[in-house]
Amino acid sequence: MIAGLRRWGDAGDAGDAGVVAMLLHCSLAHAGAWEGVARALADRCALLAPDLVGHGRGPARELDRDYHDHCTEVALGHLPDAPCHLIGHSFGASIALRLALDHPARVASLTLFEPVLFAAAKGQPGWQKHRASMAGLGPLLAAGDLDAAAAHFLAEWGGGVPFSAMPEAQRAYMAARIWVVPESAPALEEDRAAILPRLGQLDCPTLLIEGAQSPPVIAEIQATLAAAIPQSRRAVVAGAGHMAPITHPAQVAAEIRALWG
Repeated sequence: MIAGLRRWGDAGDAGDAGVVAMLLHCSLAHAGAWEGVARALADRCALLAPDLVGHGRGPARELDRDYHDHCTEVALGHLPDAPCHLIGHSFGASIALRLALDHPARVASLTLFEPVLFAAAKGQPGWQKHRASMAGLGPLLAAGDLDAAAAHFLAEWGGGVPFSAMPEAQRAYMAARIWVVPESAPALEEDRAAILPRLGQLDCPTLLIEGAQSPPVIAEIQATLAAAIPQSRRAVVAGAGHMAPITHPAQVAAEIRALWG
C-alpha cells in the first residue's frame, strides 16, 4: 500500500470497463473524507484518493513553494495515464479543475463539488461577504491562536458541528493545518494558475455540485464556471452545506452516477 493513498473498488468490476476515479479532498481533511462517496461508487469502478500536501500521510509542506503548485504536482503523480473520472471537493476541486485543463487526455469526466476558486466571483455580493468574514482570520493567525483561527474558518466552511464540539484529536489536526488557508490564497483569490481564462478549453463532461445551504459565494462561483465550461451542468444537494461529500455522501454519489450514465 502506498503511504497517503486510499483505494476502493475493483478496476475489473462491471460498469466503467476499467476506468478509474480519482478523488481529491478539501483543506484540513485527508483522503479518508471520501469514504462514504467512494463506497457508494465502488461497484462502478476502482477509486483512489491521495492525501494532499500537509494532510494525512501526504508529503510535507515546502515553505519555498507555491502551495497550489505543490498539491497539483502531488495529485498529478497519482493521476492515471488512461482517461479517468476526476472528482474534487473545495480546495481539491480547484486542483482537479487545474489537472483537467493541463492534462485533458487523461480525464474522462470531471466532478467539482464547490471549487473554492473565489476569483470566479470577484466583486459579487457573496464574494464581498466571504471577504468580510475571512478578514477576521488574519489577526488570529498573526497572534498564533490556531484554535481560534480554525474555529473562525470552520464556522463558515465546516460541516455544521461547532469546533468546540469536535473530538480533541480532530480539533488539533485542523488547527495544525489552518496555515493552508492563507497559503492557498494566491491561487484561489487571485487565480495565479490562470484557470479562469482557460475554462472554455475543457472538453469533458463536467458536473458542478453544490449544497443548498452553502455560503452565497459558492453559487456565484458555480454560475461563472457553468457559463464558461462547454459540457457542464449544475446540481444542488438539498439540505446540505459545503461538507456534503461527508454529510450527504449518498446524494453526492447519486449525482456522480448520473454524470457517468
